[in-house]
Amino acid sequence: MKRMTPLLLALVAACTLAVTLVSAQTAKPKPGPKALPVVFAVLNDGKIVEPIGYLEKGKLAPTVDGASEAPKLAAFNRQYYKPATTYRLIFGGADAGTITIKSSDPKAECIANTAQVTFASTRAKLKGNVMGLATNAAASAKASGVRRLPTVAERTEIEVLVRAELAKQKVAESAAKDLKYHNLTSLDVDNDGTIEQVGTFWVDTGTTSRALLFFIAFKNSDGKYTFGHTDFRNIEQKDVMSRDIKDVDTGVYHERLLDVFDIDNDGVAEVFTYIQSFEGAGFNAYKRAAGKWTNVFEGSNYHCGY
Repeated sequence: MKRMTPLLLALVAACTLAVTLVSAQTAKPKPGPKALPVVFAVLNDGKIVEPIGYLEKGKLAPTVDGASEAPKLAAFNRQYYKPATTYRLIFGGADAGTITIKSSDPKAECIANTAQVTFASTRAKLKGNVMGLATNAAASAKASGVRRLPTVAERTEIEVLVRAELAKQKVAESAAKDLKYHNLTSLDVDNDGTIEQVGTFWVDTGTTSRALLFFIAFKNSDGKYTFGHTDFRNIEQKDVMSRDIKDVDTGVYHERLLDVFDIDNDGVAEVFTYIQSFEGAGFNAYKRAAGKWTNVFEGSNYHCGY
């Protein structure tokens, strides 16, 4: 066999290099990690979203939060907060419109793990204590979509229960007469035509003290409402980070309804709540079992020091 001349060797090498360069230029980039299903809280009159948790096999798992390392925050923002990304708006446990990402900044102080958004809905009126959920997961086909104000009769019955619970917690009857509330919302978590009630009430127990009550109520076998879950707390001004009890009246430290969403597709939506603090936000999800509502997820998102 004849040996290749130096010129022929150079030509072969050049061709090989050209083929390699062309292949490199036309090779498809490796795909990034697939976006997991995630559930967001829709806050601030529908202008902000904040992550609650990843949805994996019917359960919630924590996402990164505002105190996470910078690379993790940046990766989350790239994955989930790309401008023009849309998510389902959940209201009454069902699809009610869309949430569209406007912008985010993982380096921004106090809002590193949130995004500015717009929402479009013909049904949901997000304002103040009327909040919602957003997700890239599909809503259950069994969701009722019911979310409304209670009737006069429903409110009257619930207020009787609230006063009885306050009395049980040794709140003076004189204080319990002046009930205040952030919301009382009628829902149908299992689409059976029977309404559940979720509420956040409070009373002044003094000039510098408050009694807070969050509850989930359902109708028992005799058709009367009863509490399936309650959380009662006494708050003194000295224990408020700002040292001003009036901040509690605006919603700080109260547990409030976000919305309901069936995370495990069993036909009964879980109740999602939001707790505002001075340094961040807390999130809970409650699941019904044997007539009681138990906490199945508790998460938090640090914003910044107060």
